[in-house]
Amino acid sequence: MARLTRVAWQNSLLVASLIIGGPTGLHGQVSVRRLLREVNTIQAAGQSEVTAISHVRLIDGRGGPPIEDATVVVRGDRIVAVGPSATTRIPPGAEPIDGQGKSLLPGLIDAHFHLDGDQGLPSLYLKHGVTSVRDPGAWIEAYDSVRRMTMAIPRLFLAGPHLDNPPPAYPEDSYLVRDAGEAKAAVDRFVDQGASVIKVYFRLPLGLLKAATEAAHARGVPVTAHLEIVDATDAIRAGVDGIEHITSLGTALLPPRDAERYRQAIFADNNARRDGRYRVWASLDLDGPRAASVLRLAKSHSVFLSPTLAVFEKRSGDAETTETQVAGFARMMRFTGMAKKAGARIVVGSHSSVPHAERGWAYQREMELLVESGLTPMEAIVAGTLENARFFRVAERLGSIEIGKQADLLLVEGQPDHEITAMRKIGGVMLSGKWIE
Repeated sequence: MARLTRVAWQNSLLVASLIIGGPTGLHGQVSVRRLLREVNTIQAAGQSEVTAISHVRLIDGRGGPPIEDATVVVRGDRIVAVGPSATTRIPPGAEPIDGQGKSLLPGLIDAHFHLDGDQGLPSLYLKHGVTSVRDPGAWIEAYDSVRRMTMAIPRLFLAGPHLDNPPPAYPEDSYLVRDAGEAKAAVDRFVDQGASVIKVYFRLPLGLLKAATEAAHARGVPVTAHLEIVDATDAIRAGVDGIEHITSLGTALLPPRDAERYRQAIFADNNARRDGRYRVWASLDLDGPRAASVLRLAKSHSVFLSPTLAVFEKRSGDAETTETQVAGFARMMRFTGMAKKAGARIVVGSHSSVPHAERGWAYQREMELLVESGLTPMEAIVAGTLENARFFRVAERLGSIEIGKQADLLLVEGQPDHEITAMRKIGGVMLSGKWIE
């Protein structure tokens, strides 16, 4: 009953007017704007609860210079004042928090989280500053037990299972569609259940990918894609809003004959991509016209790219790692930096479990790799906060520290805009106006 009530309420928020253009109308499609929501109910602070964080270094998520001595006031679950400590009034009775030596940031947003049966992982992520996560490809029911937990968890933005074509790469996380009618029915089913994004997977033919995208846009929901054997340029022109994994761009960067050879190898065996993706990337010419053309297209269509570099990380000295894998990963990082420089919309996705991070720290590792790839620390912070909020279509209430927005906040020791590893030095996490123990 609670789920049906939430969905009915969410549907009532559909904007009545149709729009053409913008993120979902670049291809002449008619789209509606929908206020997208998490599937779980967050316990918010009461209106009588007021917190004042003073003398803190404020990094508001929008990319501008920090305010070195700032005060942020939270009443209930909302930010009600932001400014220099010298001029920002603190209401009587507010709980004082001394922010000396700390930086205050918006709560982090994870574009690519996987539960994979680890029921305690969402709570651990929250303690590490990640206040919103999106699982781009799992049955919504897989989170039922997490939603019933008494411990605090992040906001859960879910997709339902990814849409794929037989034989699926991950049968338990897939929903198979065989024609346009099935694609539309699947989209409607999962949006009705609370999905705030639809994910299309790499065996889905281009025609069905386009049908699913049009159906999702008609419901006001974005589409993100794991591609690899679908040319990313075709998928972008078909209307996808996001691309998961830097490796999804490989076939678009290869010469056509080489791309077809790779596609056929994966059609024959899903696992051919495990090592094959590194061979592909080790061979790519990133300085040629093909790479430049892909980046121009991604920028012109305002597509979000979640590289998930951390899950592909291969370094010299790693066990059972080849020189080809090391070279391939180095090119993945280089292309990520090129994409940002070219104006692509980079966001942070952790993939939850990655080889070079302990449990619960994959998000911070991804931020560190983005900086190693050429983003500034501030650009990596924006990628994980306001830019991800835009990707989720929740930027009107999350992603930055501004008056009127919900109070999802993160305190860290030090200055992460100078040294990104400071993102591991958690000093406090607030979700909807309440501090997390």
